[in-house]
Amino acid sequence: MPNLETLSAYLQLGFSHVLPLGFDHILFILTLFFLSSNIKTVFVQCAVFTVAHSLSLAIAATGFIIPNSNIVEPLIALSILFTAIENIVHDKTNPWRLTVIFGFGLIHGLGFANALKEIGLPKNQFLASLLSFNIGVELGQLTIVLAAYILISKWFSHKVWYKERIVYPISTGIGCIALYWTIERILFPI
Repeated sequence: MPNLETLSAYLQLGFSHVLPLGFDHILFILTLFFLSSNIKTVFVQCAVFTVAHSLSLAIAATGFIIPNSNIVEPLIALSILFTAIENIVHDKTNPWRLTVIFGFGLIHGLGFANALKEIGLPKNQFLASLLSFNIGVELGQLTIVLAAYILISKWFSHKVWYKERIVYPISTGIGCIALYWTIERILFPI
């Protein structure tokens, strides 16, 4: 029987790994959000991302693969840069976007694995703690999406200037941060 205190602790760790500690994760979720103001589309993208990062996190947490943060961290930054540029270049979601998001989710899951490795998972509650951590991450993602929807999209997404005044500048800012991170993480690995 899983210990509820442990499950609660890992749920909180997963959530806090996104909010407020996961600035790169927050920016990635925002890039998913800004390409489409349709909340259902965003939730589907987040679900695909969650499945992928949960899969790679689980594989890495079992020790089957050992992620190299010198490779994973620049790739995470590049995934943010890619989706930010995609928001500027494309007007709508493309059919292949879910495949790309799944691939990026696998990479982000390896980043989560590196963070979770520092914390550790209890051997007697390994699966339950891992699942609880993932649920916390998902709740953090949904919080970001709902906050962005309530604060921005709900009021402005139907305006003719929405892309020009909101999506393009925010995506450009996110892209600049991601480019900086990419260069920094390649030149000055952890």
